[in-house]
Amino acid sequence: MSKISEEIREELFKLQDEKYRDFQVKLIPGKDTEVMIGVRTPDLRKYAKQLYKREDIEDFLTDLPHKYFDEDQIHAFVISEIKDYGKCIEEVERFLPYVDNWATCDQMSPKVFKKNKTELLSAIKKWITSDKTYTIRFGTGMLMQHFLDDDFDISYPEMVVNIRSDEYYVNMMTAWYFATALAKQYDAILPFIEEKRLEPWTHNKAIQKSVESYRITPEQKEYLKSLKIRTK
Repeated sequence: MSKISEEIREELFKLQDEKYRDFQVKLIPGKDTEVMIGVRTPDLRKYAKQLYKREDIEDFLTDLPHKYFDEDQIHAFVISEIKDYGKCIEEVERFLPYVDNWATCDQMSPKVFKKNKTELLSAIKKWITSDKTYTIRFGTGMLMQHFLDDDFDISYPEMVVNIRSDEYYVNMMTAWYFATALAKQYDAILPFIEEKRLEPWTHNKAIQKSVESYRITPEQKEYLKSLKIRTK
């Protein structure tokens, strides 16, 4: 264990909130109090910004796997601060195989991705064809975050609709992607729902999340509800 890793762990325990830890454990399957310290997210983000400036932060980023969920969160937040795209992708690729929960996956959002869309798209195409649950989820999340506005192309939802998985956290992200896509690109995305191209559970979940969105009109919501697949 590197010197900076020891220092980070010690600091995290100083920031520990045991009541928050006990609450958090209930939200993240597979985690228990043995691997969760209980540091609140704003404190983790603040600390990660300080750590990013350290010359020895590389020692922490290569010191994998981490023992604690909170260390993984710090890792994700430090990666999100990296300003050089090539270095950022390198660190994302190194870390993704160790990401084992939805929170760390969804909260890793590198700022530099916005300025490197072409290169990012190539990486996304690789991630969503992975056999690792949270690599697929991360790739789908990045496609949702960066390619549903001016950079949208119909080939992108085609990539997502072809994902097939038995993993809840993959299918939930697929549903989330299509619900967000309906809010932003309704006319282009509607045929995917009308033609029932998603698995039934994912199809219905996408409709449910769309109906809950304030960005979908009442008329659209009623029509989408009529497209639900009846399941036994």
